[in-house]
Amino acid sequence: MRAGARVGDEVELALSDGGSISGTLMPRYEHADDSHVTLKLGNGYNIGISVSRISEIRISRRRAPQPSPEPAPARAQPGRGEVLVLGTGGTIASRIDYRTGAVTPVFRPEDLYSRVPGLYEIARLDTELLFNVLSENMTPDHWSALAERVGRAAAEGYRGIVVTHGTDTMHYTAAALSFALEDLPVPVILVGAQRSSDRPSSDAYTNLKGAVAAAARGDFSGVYVAMHRSLSDHEIAIHRGVRVRKNHTSRRDAFQSINSGPAAVVDLRTMEVKKLEELPPRSDPGSLRVKPRFDRRAFLLKYFPGMDGSIVDALVDAGYRALILEGTGLGHVGRQLQGSIARAIEEGVFVGMTSQCIWGSVRMTVYETGRDLLRLGVVPLGDMLSEVALVKAMWLLGQGAGPEDMRSLMPSNLRGEISERRRIVA
Repeated sequence: MRAGARVGDEVELALSDGGSISGTLMPRYEHADDSHVTLKLGNGYNIGISVSRISEIRISRRRAPQPSPEPAPARAQPGRGEVLVLGTGGTIASRIDYRTGAVTPVFRPEDLYSRVPGLYEIARLDTELLFNVLSENMTPDHWSALAERVGRAAAEGYRGIVVTHGTDTMHYTAAALSFALEDLPVPVILVGAQRSSDRPSSDAYTNLKGAVAAAARGDFSGVYVAMHRSLSDHEIAIHRGVRVRKNHTSRRDAFQSINSGPAAVVDLRTMEVKKLEELPPRSDPGSLRVKPRFDRRAFLLKYFPGMDGSIVDALVDAGYRALILEGTGLGHVGRQLQGSIARAIEEGVFVGMTSQCIWGSVRMTVYETGRDLLRLGVVPLGDMLSEVALVKAMWLLGQGAGPEDMRSLMPSNLRGEISERRRIVA
């Protein structure tokens, strides 16, 4: 490149229109063209500038080689850590090397201690990179492997387990672990980051501190998701794994508990973990039962106006054994689907109804359409989230549940996935 600038250098670009832009020279992404230059501005955002607009490149400062971080001082207590941090991928436990553009895991305990101020004071950590995948590439096979490893960790005596995870499908994994790990004796906290650690507005390290504090100090057990409670850095919300959903593409408080409030909160100023509702207590590891099998023959189908029954017929012909309908409002689909739905149920396929609405509950007795679907054998699933219903169906099928078992167990509240009482959301 002109002027010999390298990725990671701080540069000033003089523009042909008389202006200038300063920032850190970033690598091109895999599919980017060669007619633009990317800079990271001082506010953390990236900007692309057409090469044709650049009249001169001035190097303000060369990027110095990055030394390996100094290990944190050893804790006084020797031996195994108190909390096991399992890595599955995502930006929360990674760093960007501006010299190469590579995103690499930051996963040794000493790396985490050196990059997250105060983490070392919360708990001794053991770390293990289980796999390193983008969350959209997570599959039920990953859920099974993760459930088995978490089960072993709980039996080994860890006080808590933290799972770092990409945010896009973290709520699916949280639901999967909630069903696969029965009578968990300790807290299992999934945590992600909406913004990478190189950005000034990153939530990676605050989320991780909150997750470790909940795993080490929380007086409860079960599967939870830890993310920002609001846009401020003061509190991390701890959400039940079967009641949480990602509701925003980029906000730091994107995850919300649906039809309920957060189960607990971590105050990052005091590191106090406060329960906000009654939660199952810690218990003896001997009570844990790991049931990690999932059967992929379940399908989540979002209804839209004009949809006909051919897609339902195709799913039945393809061998699917459970169909979760995401209907409109109180739980409706068009009458043109009724014949195909009746055929599916006659052939032993479980058909359950959830709502496209985020808040509220399915109530299929209110309108004629819902009552017709009930007569066909469609099972209403209350206020269960559609993603949770899909995961639950996969898990029940994986345990060998037949049609009558599915009709009985899907609408049953096994892990808190169905509200016993409705919470009014203002």
